Amino acid sequence: LLIKTVPVGPMANLAYLIGDKEAKKVAVVDPGFDIRQILDEAKKMDMEIVFGLLTHGHYDHADDARKLVEKLNIPMYISKKESIIYIPNCPNLQKTKDHQKIKIGTIEIECLHTPGHTPGCQCFYVPGHLLTGDTLFVDGCGRCDFPGGNEQILRQTLSNVICRLPDETIIYPGHAYGPHLTATLGEQKQTNPCLA
Repeated sequence: LLIKTVPVGPMANLAYLIGDKEAKKVAVVDPGFDIRQILDEAKKMDMEIVFGLLTHGHYDHADDARKLVEKLNIPMYISKKESIIYIPNCPNLQKTKDHQKIKIGTIEIECLHTPGHTPGCQCFYVPGHLLTGDTLFVDGCGRCDFPGGNEQILRQTLSNVICRLPDETIIYPGHAYGPHLTATLGEQKQTNPCLA
């Protein structure tokens, strides 16, 4: 498994390259800004980008999805539950279901529906690793006051989906808002007020 963090844009966003090191294939998670930087990072590592994954449709996570798809002619995945107002204008857009698995080389990435920040937020899970977008940050969580956000639903997501994963799971958030870029879920249960 390869997970490479790529800081992008003016809002401390974190895009990711995730995939199979041996197969030399990766997916791009949340190409919101700086598509050139993401492409350069993949080239540096000699990795082929084979699809894109969106944790949700907010512009700072999805704005460069169209550019990426048009440049590489790859599919881009977003939850079928995402609000129509957040669906990007992007060709090759595929809709995912909760617990759907997408294969890349020998790696299976599971799409977990985690609503609350938006209706169609999803996290991407490979055992031991969870890319959380704006559902969960290190020592925080996504805001719920944008259209489609719901604090009660986000609380249910955190307790019924996120906290049921193993404590050793490393979280990779969509923004560098915390004291560290990553943390384990067990650590977050101790320090993150949103998981109290």
